[in-house]
Amino acid sequence: MRIIAIVNQKGGCGKTTTTVNLAGCLAADGAGVLVVDLDPQAHATLALGVDPESVDRNLYDVLADAETTAQIGAVIVETTSGIALAPGGIVLSALEQKLAAERAEVRTERLATALTHLPGPYDYVLIDCPPNVGLLTFSALRAAHEVIVPLETSFFAIHGVQKLLDTIGLLTERIGRSLEVRILPTLYDGRTRYARETLADIRELFGDLCFDAVIRSNVKLRECARRGVPAVRFAPSSNGAVDYAALALEVRASGPRQAEAVAQATPRATQDRPAPPTRQVVVRFRDEAAQDVRIAGDFNGWVPDRGVRSQVEAQGEARVWTKVLELEPGTYQYRYVVDGSWREDPENPQVVPGPGGARNSLLVVR
Repeated sequence: MRIIAIVNQKGGCGKTTTTVNLAGCLAADGAGVLVVDLDPQAHATLALGVDPESVDRNLYDVLADAETTAQIGAVIVETTSGIALAPGGIVLSALEQKLAAERAEVRTERLATALTHLPGPYDYVLIDCPPNVGLLTFSALRAAHEVIVPLETSFFAIHGVQKLLDTIGLLTERIGRSLEVRILPTLYDGRTRYARETLADIRELFGDLCFDAVIRSNVKLRECARRGVPAVRFAPSSNGAVDYAALALEVRASGPRQAEAVAQATPRATQDRPAPPTRQVVVRFRDEAAQDVRIAGDFNGWVPDRGVRSQVEAQGEARVWTKVLELEPGTYQYRYVVDGSWREDPENPQVVPGPGGARNSLLVVR
């Protein structure tokens, strides 16, 4: 079970939108997903079609007393989107005052303890955090294995995230284990030069911490929240649904210790068998406006440009990215990642349906 906290002390950067829509895409692909709404505003609860005022119990009833942490199953509700929800509520804002007399290590451990008592087998637990770094956020970080930081493509947001990363670093020293932190650019409007330059600054500053997926500004995401369903169910062909499907794909591909798990699950005889001969496959992508182009597919675990030789050259007004792959004979699905946006190959007419309603290009190696 992977526990992922979605954290940023800045409001309006897409934390709840990311929590709900990432959960929707993972659930649509067959995963068991639990959303933990740790924000007193309860926006994730609302965005999944549940009225926080209508539930009998919420997370406050689980976290307010050490004896009730084992009762988290009693507050979980199933939503119409196939996502389990541990609802939040305004009463969570009183939790810090109620636990003020307890030692910090004890009161911030409540959520982690509660998650060990989950009633069902979940593949993912996504924790939506409030827009501050207080008791609730620290509780989420202590419980989590991974952290996603939604980052609006603006200068002030970058400055704030650097402070947040420092805070997370201090916390990991205190709890004695590391957290896998990834940055997710959000609210991106590629039509403006400012946004494109800011995205480039984010990628340069945070490097491999950045997801390749970028969440574009999209009104459909707001409409979906109002209707109480993720975009992948309400508007599967919208930019918002496509972008979060790309994020879900990266999250699945970048699971901790995934490579070791695969190796352990592979029979010894298969590991010792000589690998079949490979073919060198060359694909090209041409574009006049793109600044960064990568390729990802089931041949490299959907991690963009992993194991790929890449070359860029100018041809008139356009730039051409050449990707050289070493592949065994077989059939492969792939997509390009163009300035953070996942696209099918415009020069390849062979496509198949992919997760979230998007289409993947098909490559046949003989």
